Amino acid sequence: MGRRFDPDRAHLIKDGDCMIPITTHRGVVYAQNGAAASSQPLAVSAALEILRDGGSAIDAGIAASAVLTVIEPGASNLGGDAFLIVHEAKTKINTALNGSGEAPHNAAADQFPTGIDNHGYRAATVPGLVSTWFAAHEKYGKLPMAKLLARAIDYAENGVAVNDRFAKAVVGHKALFPATKVFQAMGISDALVGGDVVVQQDLAWTLKQIAADGRSAFYEGEIAAKIIAGTDGWFSNEDLKNHRTRILDPLSVKYRNLMVHGQPPPSQGMIFLEGLKLAEGFDLAKLSTAELTHILVEAKKIGYADRYEVLADPELIEVPAAAVLADSHIAKRRSEINLTQANNNLTKPLPEGSDTTYFLVADSDGNAVSWIQSVFHSFGSSFAVPGTGMVLNNRLTGFSLDPSSVNFIAPGKRPAHTLNAWLATNLDGSLKYVGGTPGGNIQVQSNLQLVINLVDLKMNVQQAAEAPRWQHLTTPGNPNIEEDYFGVLEIESRFDEKTLAELKALGHDVKLIAAYGHGSAVQLLEVLSSGSYAVGSDPRVDGQAAGY
Repeated sequence: MGRRFDPDRAHLIKDGDCMIPITTHRGVVYAQNGAAASSQPLAVSAALEILRDGGSAIDAGIAASAVLTVIEPGASNLGGDAFLIVHEAKTKINTALNGSGEAPHNAAADQFPTGIDNHGYRAATVPGLVSTWFAAHEKYGKLPMAKLLARAIDYAENGVAVNDRFAKAVVGHKALFPATKVFQAMGISDALVGGDVVVQQDLAWTLKQIAADGRSAFYEGEIAAKIIAGTDGWFSNEDLKNHRTRILDPLSVKYRNLMVHGQPPPSQGMIFLEGLKLAEGFDLAKLSTAELTHILVEAKKIGYADRYEVLADPELIEVPAAAVLADSHIAKRRSEINLTQANNNLTKPLPEGSDTTYFLVADSDGNAVSWIQSVFHSFGSSFAVPGTGMVLNNRLTGFSLDPSSVNFIAPGKRPAHTLNAWLATNLDGSLKYVGGTPGGNIQVQSNLQLVINLVDLKMNVQQAAEAPRWQHLTTPGNPNIEEDYFGVLEIESRFDEKTLAELKALGHDVKLIAAYGHGSAVQLLEVLSSGSYAVGSDPRVDGQAAGY
């Protein structure tokens, strides 16, 4: 028989006798009035502070988001983007906010004869995070924006003791890119250790401008002027002024007894939902670990093959998301999954991305937000706009320079986007789960595994967050590698030897990684039948789940 999950004993059972426990380093957090989970405890504290003061889930989310731009600048910054899925308990309406930025007026293919720059302001799209704050606040906010940004301003102006991840991110980035001036422009040392107090006066000034003068301060006022001057006109007044956050219906699919809601294009949330629909055709709970992993990896490959062909800015290119998720397409694609052999002909290299942050918040009224924000790679463009303390994203690298690609770079166009967040409702529309993770192209794979863990394997939120995971990577570590590179299946060492051997026999290029070495940091929330929240946080980072 293989390995199966017994929810009553909270064990993975192999062949009915040898019990292998899922080790959870943290307990499930239960709360009645409100809850938050993030990779950064200080962001959780900021969110709970706002909830206790009567703020909505979105108010608390904005406070957490702003704090993260100060204490996790390598992953999320004012110069980045954000994607949200919001659940309103009273109306049972779910809404997607797409805060991705457009390519500036200069961003044409002929500007990049040797490839799109990874670093420098020429790698950046229009920042969308601040616009998303105000779009969300206008629709769902209760408390004034100045109050929501107060904690972030305090940390920037008066200093914050940074954690080890902040310090290691700075030191590691400097070691990889010794010529970078980003830390000098941010006003911070590039030789930090955990516990050092970091003050970011320019960033404090920028946040104060936003708190005082609103969205226009960033996209039309003094901050905009600094962005334009600091990037030598790479961005224009029109580029910034014309940006807007899109408020959309989410993509939704039925999975088992739930409706799962994800981000529409240009987010690749579409292929997270496609993966679920592909997986639903199998009785996953009865499979061995190797069989289950094989099916999900193959579903991932199919999703990414479809993404490569169709995903782009839907305002400029028709993106057939409904056709991809249609039952006829799913049935055809599912029939292509060979249960006895890995398909290594579907994989094409895609920009993986690396640094992102995800968090969730739920309030006392039952409203919730699934929130993800990013500058794409570590410290994004490695360029901070002078006088602002703000690091720009390098999301322009998400475009293609192939004129035949639907994702071909063009001014005013948004790139195909890795960011996706999700939540799930019961069939009556009430909230059941909120979840997500950072991790570039690993996000979709991780989210697929999370839903399977929760729904099919009946894990609680903490078990699902901590359970062993895999990640299928398609970007070769060696840039000179031959074109027939099919990717590597990285698997945490907590998978047993039998499973690893079976996966290798199926044709997967298996690479063992550390026991908790997976490149994502999951946060999960479940609404229990009592109405209480159950929240879990991934121990792969120093995050926290908390409530009151």
